Amino acid sequence: MARKLLMSLFVLLLIFGTAGAQEAVQDTIGPPSPAPPTNIVVVDRPNDTGHGVLVNWALSADDGGGKDNVLAYEVYRADQADGEYVFRGLSVKGTGQYEDKDDSPRINDLPNPGFLITEKTYYYKVRAMASGGVYSEYSEAGSGQPMENWFHVGKIPILIGVIIFWVLVVYFIFMARKGTDYYVRPLAGINAVDEAIGRATEMGRPILFVLGTGTAGDIATIAGFTILARVAKLTAEYQTRVLVPVNDPVMFAVAQETVRTAYLEAGRPDIYNPDNISYETAMQFPYVAAVNGIMLREKTATNFYMGVFHAESLILAETGNIAGSIQISGTDQISQLPFFIAATDYTLIGEELYAASAYLSKEPVQVGTLKAQDWAKAILMVILFIGAVLISMNVSFIKDMVTVNL
Repeated sequence: MARKLLMSLFVLLLIFGTAGAQEAVQDTIGPPSPAPPTNIVVVDRPNDTGHGVLVNWALSADDGGGKDNVLAYEVYRADQADGEYVFRGLSVKGTGQYEDKDDSPRINDLPNPGFLITEKTYYYKVRAMASGGVYSEYSEAGSGQPMENWFHVGKIPILIGVIIFWVLVVYFIFMARKGTDYYVRPLAGINAVDEAIGRATEMGRPILFVLGTGTAGDIATIAGFTILARVAKLTAEYQTRVLVPVNDPVMFAVAQETVRTAYLEAGRPDIYNPDNISYETAMQFPYVAAVNGIMLREKTATNFYMGVFHAESLILAETGNIAGSIQISGTDQISQLPFFIAATDYTLIGEELYAASAYLSKEPVQVGTLKAQDWAKAILMVILFIGAVLISMNVSFIKDMVTVNL
């Protein structure tokens, strides 16, 4: 009996000793490593300029199954299959894709090592990461090239909109050239031009036309030149001086030619004085000071502000009020419109400045473009209304389209 008892104790000690040894070995080795990801496929990133790829792989067998110990995936890249692989980023568990992109060839004036060159082959390896700093083996390398795409397929609605607008512009310009008289809403500021010039003529005082502090290439400045041509033609007929101080050499040449042509069209080239168009300075506030000095010295009867204006808008308008001038302003600078509205007699707001040039010149290209814009806005409003109704009705197609384009 005692012998059997001793044998049982010996067996128990042997069993527990073996388990303890296994646990000790397991503690020495550490947590188990996850299985590596497989099937690495590298494809071009769509809808880009050629500086990105998509790295795809089959998930580790221990991601959601097996040991279920995968936390993330590490992605490495090399220029050659047997070259040095550099860490590029992480992808969370359950995700079998990583987007490797870098559009900046230089960082802080130094070459960017992460920059992807178009049509160059890159090699990628992926490994799974588990808790405790345990990693799987690297996957087999996969390769691919970033390619420049010709067209962004997500921008197809924009392409359709551009085509529709182009068709409208061509159609309305064609009809305007054929003699169709399109209605353009009268603008109070433009209707007041004749009255303002007549007042200056009666008072025997000059007119001041300020083209702003922009450049000759600004759309608002170009619209201002069209209005200047109309004003200069009227002043030639009434034999009233028009003063045009500018802040840009190119604007100076264009303003001189605009006024000279207007005087020729009015049949009074003899009274054209090029000294009435003056170049002051390219610096903003010295230019404003010069214009204010002209207002106060010449006691201008009417001031026009047409073009691009910045912080000087209220300074000019308040000085004009001190000089007792009628003031007509127009700009597409939203931040300056409140000052002009508060301090001048008439204000052309935003697109009214462009409409004014079409309203005065009756040029078919300008009138046709203006009408095309009106029709495009109407079509856009209808589309927005229909889209809002369909989204309110939970139409999945519209919701998916909006989500994709956002």
